[in-house]
Amino acid sequence: MSDNLRELYQQIILDHNRSPRNFGKLEAANRHAQGSNPLCGDMLAVHLRVDDDRIAEIRFEGSGCAISQASASLMTSAVKGKTTAEANALFRAFQAMVTSRPSTPIDRDTLGKLAALGGVRQFPARVKCANLSWHTLHAALESQEGKKITTEREQE
Repeated sequence: MSDNLRELYQQIILDHNRSPRNFGKLEAANRHAQGSNPLCGDMLAVHLRVDDDRIAEIRFEGSGCAISQASASLMTSAVKGKTTAEANALFRAFQAMVTSRPSTPIDRDTLGKLAALGGVRQFPARVKCANLSWHTLHAALESQEGKKITTEREQE
């Protein structure tokens, strides 16, 4: 990856951490999930309003490191307006990116700005920070509201 691209990606992450998009509670939500990363202290909740199998609104709230907050902000921007199937496909593409080897090419066409988080592959402990919002979204999409999602395991 070129130094210019690496710097651009770092700026995207910093911007989404400082000014997260879609942050706050969604009163009209019809799906929710909560997640935590006990090793890092990241905690967040994802609130969705799904209408006719499409994510009409999505918001998140919580606190955590810059990676977890930026990932949640980028995620909400990426999936808003998508069908649940499209959001789940993006979830799988994101998971494939952050868990692949650092030398594996990133599918920027599919991931768009989410590709900025591809650098976490070089830091395995940070992968959980980037993944937290995505696993929490997945639980909300699957209506698993009774479970607390963690980066370590799912609990009742």
